[in-house]
Amino acid sequence: MYTLADNTMKISQTYAAVNAKCPKCRRGDMFANGMYSLSSQKMNETCPHCGFKFEIEPGYFYVAMFVSYAFNIAQMVTLAVGLYILTGSKNPWIYVAVLLSSAVVLSPFNFRYSRVVLLYWLTPGVHYDPNRSKDDYKRIG
Repeated sequence: MYTLADNTMKISQTYAAVNAKCPKCRRGDMFANGMYSLSSQKMNETCPHCGFKFEIEPGYFYVAMFVSYAFNIAQMVTLAVGLYILTGSKNPWIYVAVLLSSAVVLSPFNFRYSRVVLLYWLTPGVHYDPNRSKDDYKRIG
């Protein structure tokens, strides 16, 4: 998960992305609450650890809609093929009910991880900085 050497946290990219941590320091949370909490998902404006501003420019997260759309299509195709293999049904209403309900259930997942994917892998210039992982980074920067 992480190691501590020279006051620098080394957290793996996979661990940080799965747990929706800041892409710059991999320590601060990107979201203020849980994925399936009763309140709506609220994304922090800045990283609570290093101060990185998540919305790099106005309207930046509109691009995350395209990533979310790709997630949604992949999930629906997978579910439709799996449903056909498991049931062999040709009734379209079964597919409509299952696919629409799964889209509703998975929408918080798609919202959160479309933003994570956008920040981690689709934004040039946003890379991990080991200096930001230090416990005393706020005092330095």
